[in-house]
Amino acid sequence: MMTFAFYLFAISVCTAGFMVVLSRNPVHSVLWLILAFLSGAGLFVLLGAEFVAMLLIIVYVGAVAVLFLFVVMMLDVDFGNLKGEFARYLPLAGLIALVLLAQLAIAFGAWESSEQSIALRSVPIVSQEVNTNAIGLVLYDRYILPFQFAGLILLVAMIGAITLTMRHRKDVKRQDVIKQMHRDPAKAMQLRDVKPGQGL
Repeated sequence: MMTFAFYLFAISVCTAGFMVVLSRNPVHSVLWLILAFLSGAGLFVLLGAEFVAMLLIIVYVGAVAVLFLFVVMMLDVDFGNLKGEFARYLPLAGLIALVLLAQLAIAFGAWESSEQSIALRSVPIVSQEVNTNAIGLVLYDRYILPFQFAGLILLVAMIGAITLTMRHRKDVKRQDVIKQMHRDPAKAMQLRDVKPGQGL
């Protein structure tokens, strides 16, 4: 059953990857990309890395792929011009693809598995815990300070990006929350007696 599931997910990943590139409709390409991510998550589950599989589904499928889908569907892109540009650079792209395929063929032809490769690939499990619990114990116990420093660096980068891109414009009306909270409803509203057939 495990072998059947592996080949099923592997064929699904390869087929979805080819269809992402070959689909003419960008929306269909994003849908095939979502299928590739889901199949990749299935392969991670078979490897015992359920935490990475859930990250792949939550982050890539739930955020990135859906964002791609919304952007592609909402933007009014002239795909006729894009296809013309693609055809213009097709010979160069074909040459680069041939070079990459030749490099992959050389790499796989000279591939030799080491006797210690299985031992090097094995990840030590903390106290025989489940994969997700083991990652949590290592991340939030042994590497808690680097993890917190990484979050602090990301926070500083986000604040810096907001500060650098924020521009104060005088011709734009801004919301004054304190003024709105302290306003008097009796002074803010006026009652008018509008006669039938007349305007304000």
